[in-house]
Amino acid sequence: MVLCTAAASLLIGGCAGNGQGLDANGQPLMPGGAGGGPLTADFDSIQANVFTPICTVCHAGADAPHGLRLDAADSYGLLVGVPSAEVPSLLRVKAGDPDNSYLIQKLEGHAAVGARMPLGGPYLSNDVIAVIRQWITAGALPPTPNAPAAFTLLAVAPAAGEVLVESPAPIMIAFNHELDMTRIDPESVRLERRVEAEAQMPWLPSRIGVTPGNARTLLLWPLEPLSDGHYRVVMRVSPALTDIAGEAPRAAAPAFEAAGDSPDVVISTFVIGTAP
Repeated sequence: MVLCTAAASLLIGGCAGNGQGLDANGQPLMPGGAGGGPLTADFDSIQANVFTPICTVCHAGADAPHGLRLDAADSYGLLVGVPSAEVPSLLRVKAGDPDNSYLIQKLEGHAAVGARMPLGGPYLSNDVIAVIRQWITAGALPPTPNAPAAFTLLAVAPAAGEVLVESPAPIMIAFNHELDMTRIDPESVRLERRVEAEAQMPWLPSRIGVTPGNARTLLLWPLEPLSDGHYRVVMRVSPALTDIAGEAPRAAAPAFEAAGDSPDVVISTFVIGTAP
């Protein structure tokens, strides 16, 4: 795992919605929703059949519990290799090891902390969980690329314009190619807070890195929980992050915006609390 700057990790974890989208036997009511086809042991199918129709009832947007968003844009980057909140010694998804993946423990109902998911049931059937286990056992491979072949910034969570009720942990920046880890340093991506009285955007100490088994996602942990206010995520332009082929990223979902007088670009802005 690549880590830059010392910081205490804010913890994340949990999974799933409230059982909406499942029948009494734990099977999706609409298998292959949105054209997903029958459930198979790959991420695209699991997303289409389980995460999107069932888990995003709760785990989506600014109010997602523990910051775990399971929508198609964010779920892979916030699952694979990311520590859980309730049991931080366990990863949400540990590639190759379903028994020690917190997602599986929560779905099967034997996690050390908290309730079984989906909360309140009905719960996923053994057959459905077995398919998710198979995906993890095979290495928890990422979704099939559906973005341009060029190295592209796909998503940032929190997304631009969101209003959060609590400090995010971590901030997630997802790409469509694997990152060159040698190009990641403490200034690759930074978090800034607006100070109204001083019209400044001071940097906030953070830890930056990628997680085991997921070199497409960059995670940024603030050193301390964020207080109410306005924040922005800034990515350095020169020298830039690159993929393993040395290509600098382009924007897809988030649009690049100049960071004031800096040559860097703003990739997300968000608000915590009711700050004006």
